[in-house]
Amino acid sequence: MTVELAPVAPPAHRQRNPLWFAWQRFIGNKAAIVAGGILLLLILMAIFAPLITPANPDAQSFLAEALAFPSAQHWFGVDNLGRDFYTRVVYGARVSLTIGFTAALFSVLIGIPLGALAGYFGGKTDWFIMRVIELFSVVPPLLAAMLLGALTRGGYFTILLIAALFGWVQVCLLVRAQVKALREKEFVRAAQALGASPWYIIRRHLIPNSISSIIVGFVLAIPLAMMLEASLSFLGIGVPPPTPTWGQMINEGIDFMFFYWHLAVFPTAALAITVLATTLFGDGLRDALDPTLKGR
Repeated sequence: MTVELAPVAPPAHRQRNPLWFAWQRFIGNKAAIVAGGILLLLILMAIFAPLITPANPDAQSFLAEALAFPSAQHWFGVDNLGRDFYTRVVYGARVSLTIGFTAALFSVLIGIPLGALAGYFGGKTDWFIMRVIELFSVVPPLLAAMLLGALTRGGYFTILLIAALFGWVQVCLLVRAQVKALREKEFVRAAQALGASPWYIIRRHLIPNSISSIIVGFVLAIPLAMMLEASLSFLGIGVPPPTPTWGQMINEGIDFMFFYWHLAVFPTAALAITVLATTLFGDGLRDALDPTLKGR
């Protein structure tokens, strides 16, 4: 007599955390992984610049070799004032990355509350904030930056202010869209039924659940600030010399472009690689944290 055994049900799959799926999507994006590695390398180079550069960035230690081409002793050559150009490019990363990350932080601090208010309350509040966004959207950032930079004579804090004023728009729109999608969810309705105030719901429920949009907005605001700083420094109203910045070095290198190509090529390449890496990394984060935005 044979006894048929009932089929054994397969074990239930362990519930995965949403962050696990986001991580799997992110590591599947090879471009974002490579961009993240490049960005990390640039950050480490900027932090440990004194350990990996042969000279002081402002020291005119090589006047006898001024305008020398790249060599084993001077990887990026020597500029017209006898300064090691590799050293100045590496130290220029400090300025660009510091301005990029700081301006992005201020953009997030401005964009989060405005986006949350517009998304949750809607109506006149949303209308007013969207009109302000349209105002900032139609004004070219570089034109406004040139005007403000000329009035304030440029400088580090002026660039931070200008970049934050134009960088918050994207963060605000991302947070607004996320909050609008969340405000009809059951946990928000339950909080409202229990008598929670709108400010409590925004602070404790909606903003924490919009963290993915906030991270994406922060990362995507970095290249905007870096390009703005480079543009203003190129025009001579950015960070004043002798502090090395990529835009300033590009501006000076243009005068020697036809005979000493390295003075313009290396800072331009450094800026382009950094902006491209940051943008690809931000796009990868966006696609990983909110795959519904992919391809838009």
